[in-house]
Amino acid sequence: MAKEYESSKPIYRQIAEQIFQAIIRGEILPGEKLPSVREMAVLKGVNPNTIQRTYIEMERMGIVETKRGQGTFIVDKEEIRSQLRTNIKKEIVGEFVFRMKELGFTKEEMIECIQSYILEGEVK
Repeated sequence: MAKEYESSKPIYRQIAEQIFQAIIRGEILPGEKLPSVREMAVLKGVNPNTIQRTYIEMERMGIVETKRGQGTFIVDKEEIRSQLRTNIKKEIVGEFVFRMKELGFTKEEMIECIQSYILEGEVK
């Protein structure tokens, strides 16, 4: 069964983000081989061309490398995980701050909101 994807973002980027999250969680390790384009297409319920584009984009970013005749591998560098964590953290926080500013919240209100949510599990 095909996974549901957000219509607001290209599917290849959503799949790349899923792979990045797996790397951050330690489910995929540096040096590890990713499934072939066809295997990943079946796993994700998408066209192989979408996966090919995902892998090409990730290679352009320096996250994976393709070894001719062997497959696509996560770059064998420990700092990849740290780099991805930092990038995703910035993206998530940046989006949160942007949206809160758009609604007119102050820095203090944003900080209070986050602290309340972390400590009590709800926003006050």
